[in-house]
Amino acid sequence: MNCFDHLFWALAIYILVRILKEGDTRLWLLLGLVAGVGLENKYSMGFLGLGLIAGLALTPARRQFRDKSLWVGGALATVIFLPHVWWEVRNHFPTAEFIHTATFKKNLPMTPWAFLLECAFQVHPFTLPIWLAGLIHLFFSRQGRKFQALGWIYLVVLAILLSTHSKPYYFAPAFLILLPAGAVPVETFVTYHNWHWMKPAYLTVLVLGGILMASLVLPVLPVETFIRYQDWLGFKLSSGERGDKPGRLSQMYADMFGWQEMAAQVAQVYNRHSPEEKADCVIGASNYGEAAAIDFFGKQYGLPNAISSHNNYWFWGPGDKPGKVLLVIGGSKKGYENMYEDVEQAATFEHPYARESGTPIYLCRRPKHTLQEIWPHIRAFICRSES
Repeated sequence: MNCFDHLFWALAIYILVRILKEGDTRLWLLLGLVAGVGLENKYSMGFLGLGLIAGLALTPARRQFRDKSLWVGGALATVIFLPHVWWEVRNHFPTAEFIHTATFKKNLPMTPWAFLLECAFQVHPFTLPIWLAGLIHLFFSRQGRKFQALGWIYLVVLAILLSTHSKPYYFAPAFLILLPAGAVPVETFVTYHNWHWMKPAYLTVLVLGGILMASLVLPVLPVETFIRYQDWLGFKLSSGERGDKPGRLSQMYADMFGWQEMAAQVAQVYNRHSPEEKADCVIGASNYGEAAAIDFFGKQYGLPNAISSHNNYWFWGPGDKPGKVLLVIGGSKKGYENMYEDVEQAATFEHPYARESGTPIYLCRRPKHTLQEIWPHIRAFICRSES
């Protein structure tokens, strides 16, 4: 969903530039269409919308509010997004609950400086002169003032994300505003001074920097080679989450390992049981990653689909079995003892690279209540590390 988020932001920014440059207000309808579909993909498209409202209100572009096409475009975006809003209402706003939990229990607060520093790294640190020039261009140059609303979008979105303790990667699409805006004064500067050698020189710096950093964002090296290279560089990307266990790999890479091995280990415990016990056995997981591993890889080991009270898995319910035997990944023994008379740790998942390494696997028998009875009370709209 993040890659499509960049696409919809890019389309929206391009359309907005054309509106501000050419004055073709009919394009507000197209912008509304893009915004509506973008919202269906990811809520962060709404940050762009809030920034746009502020950007128009704070600049001479506020005259756009008098054009009915803007309001029709806004209505179109609302209509496209309305089915999701209705789903939220019917289900008591689970996304609001999730965002609240993520803000106050999941994401680590960051200073503005630390937030922007990680953003600069993610965008490509050597592009810093370009996007800084873009911000200055939008606010202080005569040529860029026509597009000043774009600069306000950037600043408003930054303020929203900082105030909600969001992760820096949510801010990455906003740099699609500043990078092209910065290219304009950079090009003007090079042409004015007749320093055309700067173009290939700077391009070389960008390419070499990209090569240097590529393995941190693309899995192009063998894992042990990458770990040595990462240690040589002297840093690892933080997950930005509270309680995150330090590992040999960053979250992005660590989450690429161990899922099939986890399903295989669960299958080993599952296959120790008689056919009668298997018929009664429910496989559970404390988070969506573990549940998805069972659903995706478990078929080859003869495992049934997993249930989980975590995020959207909760909506899919506990299934038909009452849970006489529960084989569950993760969680705490004490928590399961509230639901079962007999709880034992049957195994521990271990993997040298996986983020889930060290996760216990419990076998629970003699339930105090059926899964259907307890299901309404155990939903967990939280991050994986809190589940």
